[in-house]
Amino acid sequence: MKIVVAPDSFKGSLSAFEFCNIVEEVAIKHFPMLTIVKVPLADGGEGTVDSLIQGGNGQFQYAEVNDPLFRKIEAKYGILEDKKTAVMEIAEASGLHKISKAEQNPMITSTYGTGEMIKHALDQGCRNFIIGIGGSATNDCGIGLIQALGAEVLNKNNKQVAPGGEGLLEAVKIDLDNFDKRIEESTFTIACDVNNPLTGKTGAAYVFSPQKGATPAMVEELDKGLKNYAKVIHNTIGIDIENVPGAGAAGGLGACFSAFFNGQLKSGIEIVLKTTALEEKLKSADIVITGEGKIDTQTAYGKTPSGVAKLARKHHVPVIGICGILEADSEAIKEIELDAAFSIMNRPCIVEEAISDAKTNLESLIYNIFNILTINKK
Repeated sequence: MKIVVAPDSFKGSLSAFEFCNIVEEVAIKHFPMLTIVKVPLADGGEGTVDSLIQGGNGQFQYAEVNDPLFRKIEAKYGILEDKKTAVMEIAEASGLHKISKAEQNPMITSTYGTGEMIKHALDQGCRNFIIGIGGSATNDCGIGLIQALGAEVLNKNNKQVAPGGEGLLEAVKIDLDNFDKRIEESTFTIACDVNNPLTGKTGAAYVFSPQKGATPAMVEELDKGLKNYAKVIHNTIGIDIENVPGAGAAGGLGACFSAFFNGQLKSGIEIVLKTTALEEKLKSADIVITGEGKIDTQTAYGKTPSGVAKLARKHHVPVIGICGILEADSEAIKEIELDAAFSIMNRPCIVEEAISDAKTNLESLIYNIFNILTINKK
């Protein structure tokens, strides 16, 4: 019996890679008749690089870059086994977790470090990029990012604009003469699971910047700045990015990648499933096991278990979902397209206990599931 194991991480307790290894260990110890195929996954957000690289698809790379406040840090990304494809999370360089709560201020935080990370990968020979853009500390529409790659965003005095969101309203011109020419020969696939436009009440400033430390006054100024910068982009390269779905993601990075990198914005899980070639691996499977920390009514909307289940359903392969917290009734489980869903929890307990016991609880559940699956094969 061939079982494909394709989970996301259980945040705070088990990585997707650890989940896969636990399942494999139970099979080796108690069910040698089972063949386990491990495919650790992520939904394009936090953990995507780790899942793809730890799954045996490449190597980690480390680049010295600037954090959102221009302090030197080390950013991790991955290069897949083809040696040409870089997998990145912008949060590694420009993430909210890189600065303290007191330092959060999207008027001054910059994506410059993300541009440096891209340049590092270009220097390694990469020409295909898969980039997750969640978790940013910024709202500069990628001004810092393109500056790190040679572009000049200029004010009325023909000087570079201030870093961060402040520069949006100052910008009058973008000079791309020294913009890295290797960008033109590269492809950029952007993991983006929001459809927000760049500006307005549902845009980057109003929806996302308060989470990054923006006051109500800052929100208004940032939105004005984004409107101004969108006009500058249109005047420079003739592309109107203000109302492109997803343009408002990550403080305008969706717009930046669309405009200057010809980036294709796609569902994160869709990108990961394609990169890992999961569909090919599950075609001959007898059953698929997927999961993540929580399965609930939101799981059907772009989360890993739903993406895996849809692929499996296409090839008529049954799917079991495993989670820490199960908040989905039978109708929700059906909507996710799982055949069954189980929590690893075996008793009421506090969160800290649940996290510390995750490995043991998963082992126990997998043992019981495998016992049922092999009941007529012993």
